[in-house]
Amino acid sequence: MIHIFDGGIRVLINGIIACPYKRMQRPGKQVSNKCIVHIMNFDGNREAFQFQRATPNDVANLARLHVDTFNETHGQGPSFEVRLNQWQQLFRDKRPSWFCLVIKTQSGNLAGFAKGQPYDHGDHADYQGELNKIYLLKKYQKMGLGRRLLCHCAEEFRQLGITSFLLFGDANNPSNSFYERMGARRLYAQNGAFHGGYGWNNLEDLLSDDNNSRA
Repeated sequence: MIHIFDGGIRVLINGIIACPYKRMQRPGKQVSNKCIVHIMNFDGNREAFQFQRATPNDVANLARLHVDTFNETHGQGPSFEVRLNQWQQLFRDKRPSWFCLVIKTQSGNLAGFAKGQPYDHGDHADYQGELNKIYLLKKYQKMGLGRRLLCHCAEEFRQLGITSFLLFGDANNPSNSFYERMGARRLYAQNGAFHGGYGWNNLEDLLSDDNNSRA
């Protein structure tokens, strides 16, 4: 488990200021299972958030979070029962080709999650991975958690041998400006229309930019 203290912004790991995503990497292995980040909240107090891979024990809370974050972002969506069934089916799939990361608050509740998988469609053949879900409850937005979650996902993709990834969202989603600040490029349909797709051509650039922002 790794602890990161984020104040001004400075990251201290084992006495060394470093990019936590690269620090967690072990040759030939996946990133560390857990990473605890201490962030100043809107009340001026430090709050601990834990980033970790989701497990089958998280399924019910993950389904509830999926419902809540989807509804906050897009309006009324699928029910809790539908989401629960979807996540249960995913965790029954033992193939290591997908991952899900969650953010837990210090009280043990889920604040956000992201899910990634390989991408093999011909419409954007330059990209190898797809971040097909990334959500954060509104009350935890604008605290730097989204940036950290995105970079943790980039590290997970790298451990799968994937060096580029994309996501498909909503062209009118306010989060689009966040993706652009994180270095994503817009993806356009053949007719030139933009439907909310974004791509990162090089994960190393994304992780390097994040490391530089902490220097």
